[in-house]
Amino acid sequence: MAKLADTALDQLFTTARTRNGWSDKPIPEAVLRELYDLVKFGPTAANSTPARFVFVQSPEAKARLAALSSGSNGPKILQAPVTVIVGYDLDFPETLDKLFPNAPGAKHWFADPVAKEWGALRNSSLQGGYFILAARALGLDTGPMSGFDNAGVDAAFFAGTNVKSNFIVSIGYGTEENLFPRNPRLDFDEAAKII
Repeated sequence: MAKLADTALDQLFTTARTRNGWSDKPIPEAVLRELYDLVKFGPTAANSTPARFVFVQSPEAKARLAALSSGSNGPKILQAPVTVIVGYDLDFPETLDKLFPNAPGAKHWFADPVAKEWGALRNSSLQGGYFILAARALGLDTGPMSGFDNAGVDAAFFAGTNVKSNFIVSIGYGTEENLFPRNPRLDFDEAAKII
């Protein structure tokens, strides 16, 4: 593999920003489907892919989600063309026969409820990270958030399932509105070491 061009690295990482303001330009369904079709290829443990995505786009659904958010997140959800609930399915082991066929019976690896919950949360978080990068790769801006009532979101959007909410991400075409200066990051020697 070749290193990506600096322009691609800028779009994905160095100049990409968490957006708080959004233009009213809609995102076509074809783009949302293309986005998922990229995300699904990100690696997860045993190809478990426990993340479940709810694309909240209608005014009614956005109002329900905004009402369950905290602080300044409600207005951001209402303004963004789409906010995605990244959830995790605790029934993910049931799909392992299809997703990880080279290890028949892999679903039994997750018989312990704690291991299943941690596996679902950890791997859906990975998929959520891939989601942000895939959105940026398609020219969308992102605004990830964690300030919301998880139990309320689960009841409103995942009722009757074994899916729980992890975090949410507004996506669309960002504006400069409420765009804060980039915060500092830790240097290599503060956050990493080579041993």
